Amino acid sequence: MYRDLHDNEIAILKQQACSADDWASVSVKENFTPDRITNTHFSGDIKLGVFSEKIIVEKGISKYSGIRNSYIEDCTVGDNVLISNVGSLINYDIEDNVALENVGTIVVHGETAFGNGTEIEVLNEGGGRELPIFDRLSAQIAYLLVVYRHDKVFTEKLENLIRKYVDKKKSDRGSVGSNARILNTTSIRNVKIGSYSIISGASKLEEGSLISCEAGPTVVGEGVVAKDFIILSGSIVDSGAIINTSFIGQSVRIGKQFSSENSAIFANCEGFHGEACSLLAGPYTVTHHKSTLLIAGMFSFYNAGSGTNQSNHMYKLGPIHQGIVERGSKTGSFSYMLWPCRVGAFSVVMDKHAANFDTSELPFSYINVENGKSVITPAMNLFTVGTVRDSDKWPKRDRRKDSDKLDLINFEFLNPYIVGKIVRGSELLSELHESTPKTKVFATHKGAHINRLMLRTSRRYYDLAIDVYMADEIIKRLEKSDVIKSLEELREILKPEVKSGSSKWLDILGLIAPEDSISDLMNSVSTGKILSVDELEKGLGQIHEDYEKKAYSWCVNLIEKRIGIKISEITAEQLSGIIKDWKINSLKLKAMVLKDAEKEFDQNSKIGFGVDGDEEIQNDDFEAIRGTYDGNSFIQSIRQEMADISERETYLFSDILPKEVFSV
Repeated sequence: MYRDLHDNEIAILKQQACSADDWASVSVKENFTPDRITNTHFSGDIKLGVFSEKIIVEKGISKYSGIRNSYIEDCTVGDNVLISNVGSLINYDIEDNVALENVGTIVVHGETAFGNGTEIEVLNEGGGRELPIFDRLSAQIAYLLVVYRHDKVFTEKLENLIRKYVDKKKSDRGSVGSNARILNTTSIRNVKIGSYSIISGASKLEEGSLISCEAGPTVVGEGVVAKDFIILSGSIVDSGAIINTSFIGQSVRIGKQFSSENSAIFANCEGFHGEACSLLAGPYTVTHHKSTLLIAGMFSFYNAGSGTNQSNHMYKLGPIHQGIVERGSKTGSFSYMLWPCRVGAFSVVMDKHAANFDTSELPFSYINVENGKSVITPAMNLFTVGTVRDSDKWPKRDRRKDSDKLDLINFEFLNPYIVGKIVRGSELLSELHESTPKTKVFATHKGAHINRLMLRTSRRYYDLAIDVYMADEIIKRLEKSDVIKSLEELREILKPEVKSGSSKWLDILGLIAPEDSISDLMNSVSTGKILSVDELEKGLGQIHEDYEKKAYSWCVNLIEKRIGIKISEITAEQLSGIIKDWKINSLKLKAMVLKDAEKEFDQNSKIGFGVDGDEEIQNDDFEAIRGTYDGNSFIQSIRQEMADISERETYLFSDILPKEVFSV
């Protein structure tokens, strides 16, 4: 494939101000011509491709491939590569159609794993939960390794699997994948650069990997400093971001001077202006504000308000505390939590909390401070506009274009994990109502205070959500069927395909799974049945694939426990009641969301509009900018969903269910 240079080719290269330590160490492809190589010195073993075509260097700019004004040592250069003004290019294999222009140093020095195997002190600043990062790391693998440290056998076996994987990544040569672009960058040392990567204007990159593909190019932009890192496909890190000992997952956005230290940040997260330290950021963790710090915590599907902060200021033996903010939660502007705390799913945290609390059994809560106490109002976030909009937008905002999606994300709003929490919340509120004397204003639970008068109301809202979930699962099952001819056929269709297994479900940073499935997977790792990272990925993928069947089975068990109906013996009257109640409860829940949305259009919302006019001008100005309540797309979508609910009920009774059994 390669041949020695001909004497006339060496002569031409010398005429073009090129030199070499030893021209005999320079070999070329058969169709090589030297005309596009100027003012370049070659050292060590060099292999050169063919430089015959123009390539697009950046948008709107094409240049002929070739090598000019550079120093190249021990490198392989593919076809139609542009290397221009590169101070030192050492120990790299450059694939086809790559552009390297105005780069100070791009070098591999000694053996390196390119960021793979770097241990980061994630979740807990004091250590003990070290996470070795690698270029196949998913949110789920990170969770299992970080959270289950108490299972020493499993932890050791999993670390060994990762270590074996990392060992295969070690090399004393770097690579730049095909169609990559590296422009106007100061220093790159011991970095593996994937195909279609774009590095433009970066300051310094050391000990890392950029995993990239044509569908999801990885971009590192101006002023970025990154050391001991891995950045996966589709991610953009730019605008002076500082990345140190951190993992950046797929389609993440990092920029505007954001800094990340000892953090793992997974799919579709966004970090701007602020800082992260020992952060375990599950999918869709978003922080956009300059004064926001996320530290020593685990978050997912989370939105940080400006000035959000957490701290370990009360420690005496070091920063050993940590916090958990479960999926779908938000923090208000300048909210503060003193770790350790645990926030239940889809909750909103406001104000500055100087006490530790755990609201994990009370999802959808408002959490604020009254007279120095952390006060929670359970269930109130179930029917807010923000919650509904968030649950709708996450799947629509999945930016991952890479066909190989590492993080397993379940977008189901009401799922066995969340509903299980709601069921426990309902039971807990009932217990607190029974045990709290009427003379007390607040009931207390794990550091939080609940207004006693809200206990029954909040429980009713929880029960409403449970009823909607149970009925909706039955109805979705029916809607997948053709015309049902008999009650026996109906029962067979509603029969679960698998056993329910564990009554407890887990949220593994986006993967919703039965506890026993996760336990079985971990046991397979511990006993040596799973021997590689690839096998572990397949095991997690199977759990994700089995979700729908197992979730339905869990729901059937819940129906039997809560309303005493056995699906295998369900009657027409019972199913009719479920469908009718589903319609009533679903419409009630949607109506509550619409009621909450009205606040966005009330007179208080119009303050600041129509600055120089009267109330009529104020209303006109507001309408010109924000539109009307009736014309709002979100309002229209909720109303359409309400119409669909009625249509679905009609469709079930008229087209699906056996008419000889259902006379409704």
